Amino acid sequence: MNIVNVKLDFPEGANIILGMSHFIKTVEDLHEIMVNSVPGVKFGLAFCEASQDRLIRHSGTDPKLVECAIENAKAVGAGHSFIIVMEGCFPINMLNSVKNCVEVVRIFCATANPVEVLVAETDSGRGILGVIDGQSPLGVENDEDIKKRKEFLRTIGYKL
Repeated sequence: MNIVNVKLDFPEGANIILGMSHFIKTVEDLHEIMVNSVPGVKFGLAFCEASQDRLIRHSGTDPKLVECAIENAKAVGAGHSFIIVMEGCFPINMLNSVKNCVEVVRIFCATANPVEVLVAETDSGRGILGVIDGQSPLGVENDEDIKKRKEFLRTIGYKL
C-alpha cells in the first residue's frame, strides 16, 4: 500500500465539501440540494464511481467550478468520493442537507482552507484516509479574541 498526499486546488475564496457516497444517484441528489439551499448558487460537483463504468460523474451551475471539481476528483481518484466546489456561499448553508442525503456516508471536510487529502493506494484502487484542513493552531483565544469572534458572527448575520 502507498499513501499519497493530494493537495486540492480550488479558487481563492471558494469553499468545498469533500465526502464519500455510495451510489450514482448522488450527483443528481447533491445538485438538487445545492440549488434548493441557496438561490442562484454557483457550484460544481464531481463524483467518482467505484464500479461498472468507473467514470467521474459531474454536475453544477458554473462551468469553471464543474471543471475544478472534476480535476480535483481526478487527482484524488478514490472510489465513491465526491467534491463540491462553491463560490458566493458557505458550506454551512447546505451541510446538514448534504449529510442527510441518503447516499452520503461521510463528510471529510467543509472548508475554504487549503486541503491535503491523504489517500491510500492499493492494487484494488484508492481510498481517502483523512484530510489536513488548514494549518495547526498558534495559541488559545483570549477575551479580546472571543469578543472579535462574536462580533464577526453577528456582522455576517450568523448570530443575533
